[in-house]
Amino acid sequence: MARIAGRFGRVEPRATARAYLLGLLSATERKNCWQLAEQAGLARPGPMQRLLRYARWDADALRDDVRAYVVDHLGDDGVLIVDETGFVKKGSMSAGVQRQYTGTAGRIENSQVGVFLAYATERGRALIDRRLYLPERSWCSDPERRHAAGVPEDLPFATKPRLAEEMIVAALDAGVTASWVTGDEAYGQDPQLRARLERIGIGYVMAVACSTRVRINQGRTPVRADVLADRLPASAWQRHSAGAGAKGPRYYDWAWIHIGTGVHRHLLIRRNRTTGELAFYLCWSPTQITLHELVRVAGVRWSVEECFQAAKSQVGLDHYQVRHWTSWHRHITLAMLALAFLTALAADANPARPADPQHPDRSHDPIILTVPEIRHLLVAVFAPPAMTAARLLHWSTWRRRHQAAARRSHYQRRSTDGPAG
Repeated sequence: MARIAGRFGRVEPRATARAYLLGLLSATERKNCWQLAEQAGLARPGPMQRLLRYARWDADALRDDVRAYVVDHLGDDGVLIVDETGFVKKGSMSAGVQRQYTGTAGRIENSQVGVFLAYATERGRALIDRRLYLPERSWCSDPERRHAAGVPEDLPFATKPRLAEEMIVAALDAGVTASWVTGDEAYGQDPQLRARLERIGIGYVMAVACSTRVRINQGRTPVRADVLADRLPASAWQRHSAGAGAKGPRYYDWAWIHIGTGVHRHLLIRRNRTTGELAFYLCWSPTQITLHELVRVAGVRWSVEECFQAAKSQVGLDHYQVRHWTSWHRHITLAMLALAFLTALAADANPARPADPQHPDRSHDPIILTVPEIRHLLVAVFAPPAMTAARLLHWSTWRRRHQAAARRSHYQRRSTDGPAG
């Protein structure tokens, strides 16, 4: 809080922001304004709602603090990872919501989609930027809907790869030192994003579809990536680990092929050693690079999924109940800060342990402190005093009155609309 206190001009929102963050780090079941207010000992959720909607503070400035805080604790020369995650919602009023595919549900759902940028080093990984995707037809072309949800009037439509490009450029302009960018097919298939990264001079390992066509040996006719994989001799495949997983090193067979006319452009192919399933990556680097390094970067991409899982399960990234553009960005940024705090604690609590010649076998040592374990310990340290019966009843009454008002409004709207024809 000492680091970000200057972002809040008045003491009231500053104190509420602290309570909000403590609530995100708490064991509260659902981290929305109602339950965070109850957790903080407030009589009603008004202060929490004002913090997200009306209080004067800049979520983008706080985002800059999160980004700097993460780099300070995780170190320089990390990997930037772009990816998106969905937030399943009801109704049509939340900014950016529409029926669209989301990997969170694994199908088309009524949802919002956020595009995120993560930063990963050997010390850990955390989210450092976010953009709410605004669909072109259902939102960008509807001024009334945009105004109702608080979407800035001058905000143009941007595809998800363009949002990713904006975040990468902003991070590098802010002084984040990274040698690589990685992402899944949604971003790897975009030639404009890849070209921009090459102009900037930052290497990339981007997943692409098996149908991607590349040129080899200065050939005029491009060849499909999966066809090239079938032509490779057995000697082209090498076994490498894509990093440690929950059950140990993740070993795959890997092959790489020089493509184009330069020595810095490759098609990287991963083969599952059990199923034979293939995955493909387009790679570029400003200098010559080894296969081992490309494999390392490809393996880092999964760190962003761990970030999403931790952010949603530990600090309530998807627990919000807000509709407004400003409120979404403020909640998401505060959740990113809470996750960055846990990640920093985990990194500082787990320094690299030197080899001990007297005790070479450390198989009985506990695993390193994880983000969930650290939050569990913090809950015990910062647990509020036991809530009185009067306070419990107060909040029960408040919730039920609010729910009754919502039900009356719903019934009234249905009666006004009349029976279905």
